[in-house]
Amino acid sequence: MDIKLLVNITSRAWALPILSSLHSGIAGRQAPLLAATGASRTAFSQSMDHLIELGLMERNPGYGHPLRPEFRLTPLGKVAAAIAHRINDVSAEDDWTLLRRSWTLPVLTSIHTPSHFGDIKRKLPTITDRALSQSLKSMEARDWVCRSVDGAARPPRSIYSAVNTGGLISQATAPEVVFVGRTGPH
Repeated sequence: MDIKLLVNITSRAWALPILSSLHSGIAGRQAPLLAATGASRTAFSQSMDHLIELGLMERNPGYGHPLRPEFRLTPLGKVAAAIAHRINDVSAEDDWTLLRRSWTLPVLTSIHTPSHFGDIKRKLPTITDRALSQSLKSMEARDWVCRSVDGAARPPRSIYSAVNTGGLISQATAPEVVFVGRTGPH
């Protein structure tokens, strides 16, 4: 999966929980998915439309009532759903508040190996300095990211590493993601 696609998926708060639920066998209809994810109807609908627009889900032809359609994962959606399910397996329910934020997962994926702020920015070209800084701070407060200082560098620079639950999530996503300008998995 390309990092751009991961960034797009995570731009909707409920996209990952929907994908994970579908991977675990929840039926591709609104009522069961709403119950499984806990999303509001509006947020759920926006996330579903977003997943369809990204080509990760499609209407299941010949199934469901016109007012209660059934959806299924596309081949690319199955890859994304498997990643979402692995994230769900290594995280707790209260972790999803942070995981549903737009940049949390892409940043964690980019710091699979210890990285400087500038290195993270290069891997995520559309992230702003402010968004990256806030994302790192919120994950640091949750003990998902460890910030250390490289004293040998002149001037000294911060190094960010995914740790604890953040490290587990990073391990679940990073091998599956290709960063811009790279030819193989990270």
